[in-house]
This record gives sequence, C-alpha cells and structure tokens, in this order.
Amino acid sequence: MKKICLLSALVLSMSISQAQSIKFPAPSTSQTIKQQFGVGTVELSYSRPSVKGRQIFGNIEPYGVVWRTGANGATILDFSNDVVIGGKSIKAGKYGLLSIPGKSEWTFIITSDLNVTNAASYKAENDIVRVKSKVYPLTAPMETLTLDFGDITNSSMTLQMAWENTFASFTITTNTDELVMANIEKAFADQTVTKKPYRDAAQYYFENGKDLNKAYEWSQKAVEENGNAFWLHLLNARIAAKLGKKAEAKKSAEKTIELAKAAQNSQYENMAKDLIKTL
Repeated sequence: MKKICLLSALVLSMSISQAQSIKFPAPSTSQTIKQQFGVGTVELSYSRPSVKGRQIFGNIEPYGVVWRTGANGATILDFSNDVVIGGKSIKAGKYGLLSIPGKSEWTFIITSDLNVTNAASYKAENDIVRVKSKVYPLTAPMETLTLDFGDITNSSMTLQMAWENTFASFTITTNTDELVMANIEKAFADQTVTKKPYRDAAQYYFENGKDLNKAYEWSQKAVEENGNAFWLHLLNARIAAKLGKKAEAKKSAEKTIELAKAAQNSQYENMAKDLIKTL
C-alpha cells in the first residue's frame, strides 16, 4: 500500500512539474520600445490587449475612468534626459503613464507611481502632469493596442495611442540645443579630450543657424585631420558657400568630386556638382 501511495505521489509530482514547464501565449503581449530622442532616449514598456470582438472605449474601458493605458502591469516611461510635457519640466527617470478616455477628449497622466494597475490604486497626489488630447477616428480599426512615438524631430515628438477606432496623442519636448551647445563647449574646453569633435560641431553649427565662421574653422580642422574624407570636403564647401566664400567653396567641392569618384560614391559626387552650380 505504501508503495502504491509513493508511486501515486511521484506520478502527481511529475504531472505538476510537466504542467509548470508548459509555456502558453500571453493574452496581452508585452512590448518595450526604445526611441532615440534629442541626445538621449525614451523607453516605453506596456502590455498590448486586443479588441477580440468587444466594444472597448465606453464599455470595457469606461469613459471618465483612469486606465493604465495597457494591460497586466503598469505602463512605464523611462526618460534618459529631462523632458517637458504639457509645459511641465520632468526630470530624467521612470514614470507611470495613465489615461482617462473620453468620447471627444482624452487626458493623459504622467505619474510618479510605477504600480498603478487599476483605477482603485490611482492617487491624484502622485500626478506629475496632466495633458489633454483631442480624439480622432482611425481610418481603419486597430485590433491590438498600439503605443508608439511619431513626428520625431531633434527636440520634439508625440506619444501616440491607437486602438479600436480611436487615436489620441500628446507632445514630448526636450531642450536639445541647450544640451548640445553645452556638450560642444565642454568638449573643446576639456584639455584631456585629444580628439575634438570638429566635424560634428561644424555640422551642428551649420545646420542650426549658429556662428558660421566658427563652423568653417572647425570644418577646415576636420579636413586637416582626414584629408581623404570626401564628406568632410563637402561639408567644408557648403559652409564656405553659405559664408559667400565662392572660390573656397568651389575648390572644396571639386576636391569632393575627385575623392568621391575614386571611392565610387556617385551620391557625394552629384551633391558636390549640384553645389558648384549654385555658386
């Protein structure tokens, strides 16, 4: 009898062990998106429920009630640098993303609480900022909740929510110019930095309306360090052209053509030719 009991216990134990080792697909899959933004990154982690034939907004997710903006655990935003949302400066770090769906307007909430998974656990005193968003109908239904970043520039982007028949979004900004200018100044002032960022600094100044004379000085130094880099000669030519230095611009553009042709890079060769036509 003892042997039978032991055998039964062993079979039961094996059955439980085998059951625990079986993997099943998650009803709401998790997703983490890491987006380069400015001079840093923004990371978004959330779970993605699907419609599955149900009415979502105004039913499964009632209007006027705080929603975790996802399924399962809390939806989390992680900023590597300071950002601005709804006119509010937000320090780098992790924050919860909540929302309050509405028929014609949504409210997105950035909260310091990283554990809000239902309306009952929400505390308004942990709000960092609230942002209103207009609601737009989707041209085609979105089966699975999709959060994503769009309209990305050096200093702004939107966080977009699309699900069922609804689209809503809010804007995130960052002071990229201030950060970049500070980093450039620091790099050139630091005597321990032997490799100065001549090319990147020159290009940033050129593309963002900064001191062109300083940009030209740096682009020339970049060319001195790497005389066979056709892309540096083209940058030098473009800055010279903008300064009205036509002879210098033409010389640099012709050097670009010579080096680009040797490297079989027709794209840079054509860009240099186009520049010469404008001089």
